Amino acid sequence: MSSPAAEALRVGELRPSQLLHTYGIGAVTDLPNLSTMVLGLDEWDQVRARPLTEDRLLAAVRRRLGGQVTALRTPPHLPENPADPYGDWTRTGVPVGLFPRWLRCSRERCNQLAPASSGLFQLVRNLYRPEKTKYVHTNCGGPGKGQPTALPARFLVACPAGHMDDFPWVYFVHGAGAPCASPTLSLTESGTTGEAANVFVRCTCGAVRSMADAIGQAGERNLPACRGHHPHLSTFVPGGCPEHARAMVLGATNSWFASQLRVFSIPRAQEPLTQAVKEHWSLLSPLAAVPADAAKMLLPTQACWPELEQYGADAVWAAVTKEAQAVVGHQDDEDEEVDLITPEWRAFTHPRDHALPDFTTVRERHVPDGTADWLDSVVLVHRLREVSALTGFTRIEAPEWLPDEEARTLPGAPLSRNDPTWVPCAELRGEGVFLALKEQPLAEWERREAVLAREQALKSAHRDWCTARGVEPRWPGIRYVLLHTLAHVLIRQFALECGYGASGIAERIYARSGPDSMSGILLYTAAPDSEGTLGGLVSLGRGDRLGPAIAQALEEAGLCSSDPMCAEHDPRIHARLHGAACHACLFAAETSCERGNHYLDRALLVETLADDKCAFRP
Repeated sequence: MSSPAAEALRVGELRPSQLLHTYGIGAVTDLPNLSTMVLGLDEWDQVRARPLTEDRLLAAVRRRLGGQVTALRTPPHLPENPADPYGDWTRTGVPVGLFPRWLRCSRERCNQLAPASSGLFQLVRNLYRPEKTKYVHTNCGGPGKGQPTALPARFLVACPAGHMDDFPWVYFVHGAGAPCASPTLSLTESGTTGEAANVFVRCTCGAVRSMADAIGQAGERNLPACRGHHPHLSTFVPGGCPEHARAMVLGATNSWFASQLRVFSIPRAQEPLTQAVKEHWSLLSPLAAVPADAAKMLLPTQACWPELEQYGADAVWAAVTKEAQAVVGHQDDEDEEVDLITPEWRAFTHPRDHALPDFTTVRERHVPDGTADWLDSVVLVHRLREVSALTGFTRIEAPEWLPDEEARTLPGAPLSRNDPTWVPCAELRGEGVFLALKEQPLAEWERREAVLAREQALKSAHRDWCTARGVEPRWPGIRYVLLHTLAHVLIRQFALECGYGASGIAERIYARSGPDSMSGILLYTAAPDSEGTLGGLVSLGRGDRLGPAIAQALEEAGLCSSDPMCAEHDPRIHARLHGAACHACLFAAETSCERGNHYLDRALLVETLADDKCAFRP
């Protein structure tokens, strides 16, 4: 990462996937002695941002953000093995700015609090250890030798509309009254707990106030109105923001939630060359109108040529000509409704195996013993490619992961001052196991009287939950809750046997009733390495290991260490989006669950202490 200033140098490092999932645009990044915020796309340098080709994802992003988005790109990367390890290349990266801008002297009996622009603090860079970059309090009057480190202030303010600002220290300590002529502040703590009630902001005029007065509903009355500030864009909303500003601790987990779209690269052809041409058709299509000899000379100038070079110019040109003929008469495909789930479902359930670089599948000839009455097929996914795009972010409240997230425009903060023409993406490769359930037993289960009654209870709680948040209720269906629950119990069991941690195994649920029904789950793991993962998850999908794993997972799901409270949980009492589910039995890490641990219920999958009539697997 680097600061956007002219003298910018590296101040730390982040993995590309972290720039989408944890420390994306608008997020505060904590370094050992410094706190920064990742700036908007207007400040990013696209020279080292590699374009990614994924037409389905690009169409979905354009539907959410608008047709002005024309590209998907990876975050800017640094060159490998640079000739000069401290040259101009160090200024290339993801730009960040200092935030919060108020700093506190770390020396005991000083604790002076002031903005970085006050002149009290000096930035000290370390070229050999960029993460050691810090501010120091020059001319500190406290006891001790040397210049003490100036640390970021512990508190910020934010609002649900996605705005964030420095804490209004001067306003707060003076009780919203007129500040003194020359306020000099300090931030001190008493006791060892670190709670807000033991943190005090003081002014040399004698004013003092506990930070407990800034927390909770009472804190909203003691803080000024939100200014509508987007520090990652250096902009303010004209006229301010109608939301109340809320105090939060630096590093709070609710300060940034990503809004993303994810897809798997699915086959468009059985031959690798045809697949590659289809994937890069947006780059190759202009060559179709060029004479053959000239087109072959231009092929090596295309960004996708390193991937196509192995086939030779003649073969590539023949594939381009064939594809150009195939797309005639289909110019209106971009106007069709974007559906990210159905093409993936059809690819995984295709009777033929696939052997493509980014999609290699092998269909097991038999399902495991004891599962033939409900499990239709098992597909070992030896190689897959996942591409995720950051489309925005929220603060305070997480995005509501409703079933039609691909089609819904999520509220929140923008990625750039103007409409973005590209969005940052992350590319992961890995492996997985796909399970498809039989339609007939699942449809019969959905029509059971006890299941219908359970669904009404869950739908009632779902409706109240959505109403409280001003969200239109869209119930995903009882089939989705069942498959989602099955995925979570298998994630826990797989993590014990395959060598990957539970937080490293993700899910994709394919659930839909009706004529074009779907009923399957994909459990997968992926990494940014170009070679993917090590095969531990695929090996677990083979019949001799999968059968015992499923049986053990279902047996353990019947009893939770929090029973009977977990089994007897009524979602209608507190308007929850889950039934018999808790951290002890079903809840998974944020990186694993696609719905934020919503829509889970053990009672639909197995018999529990409180319900033995709804279980799909008695």
